[in-house]
Amino acid sequence: MTRWRAALPLLLLIALGGLFSVALRLDPHAVPSPLVNLPAPAFSAARLDDPATSFTREQMLGRVWLLNVWASWCTVCLDEHPALLDFAKRRQITVVGLNYKDKREFALAWLARHGNPYSLSVFDGDGAVGLDWGVYGVPETFVIDAQGVVRFKHVGALTPRVIEEHLEPLLRSLSS
Repeated sequence: MTRWRAALPLLLLIALGGLFSVALRLDPHAVPSPLVNLPAPAFSAARLDDPATSFTREQMLGRVWLLNVWASWCTVCLDEHPALLDFAKRRQITVVGLNYKDKREFALAWLARHGNPYSLSVFDGDGAVGLDWGVYGVPETFVIDAQGVVRFKHVGALTPRVIEEHLEPLLRSLSS
């Protein structure tokens, strides 16, 4: 019995080492979303550029579209912005921005300064729409199919590699 007691700390250390080695190989951006393969959350939000006009998920039914969650205070959003601008120029897909927990005037100035990749952007100053989408940080990107079903979620900056390896193949399959 004393031999097992003496070996127990060593066995626990080996088990913890194994768990840590597996955890270190996981992709921190591969955060599963409970929304994938479910209908996109219903929402109505004022447009960023026109607070009197609302935008709803239902307006996009029949089209594949991308929802990109961003904010003017987000430094990673600025890092992702060139890839998003390039993607928006090359693709025949509606890119909708969800301006998250921001100030309208800051967001508009940010788009004017850095360029606007969005077909339209909606304003989510209090984060209520983002909460329904399960957003816990920015940037985050969702692909929604023509039936209004979420097909993909990416946490973090869209990079040319993510666009080429994940977004574009998915969009091709959804368009065919």
